[in-house]
Amino acid sequence: MKISEVSAKFNLPRETLRYYEQIGLLEKINKKSGIREYEEKDLERIQFIKCMKHTGLSLEDIKKFIDLNKEGDKTLSSRLEILEKQKNILFSEIETKKETLKYLNYKIDLYRGKMKK
Repeated sequence: MKISEVSAKFNLPRETLRYYEQIGLLEKINKKSGIREYEEKDLERIQFIKCMKHTGLSLEDIKKFIDLNKEGDKTLSSRLEILEKQKNILFSEIETKKETLKYLNYKIDLYRGKMKK
């Protein structure tokens, strides 16, 4: 898959994909006639990166996770710790958003009640 196709598939600018490769989030992408050719393993890695970014994990921490993964099973507990920590952070953010939404709905109901009078 060419970079333009990957860019469209993941809704990521080409520059971002090149940057991910530059900082080591992606392995060196194979090139044919100077054109990047993304393989399935690359697409899976991009999906992982996007997912981890959506959890709020920084690129630096994603890189740390990827580097730990390369070391094999001896780093399982460290990787699990990263994921569980981020899960807890994400859960807390979700709870905060729920409370914010509850308050927002209260204010909307309050203003709607005033508009009816």
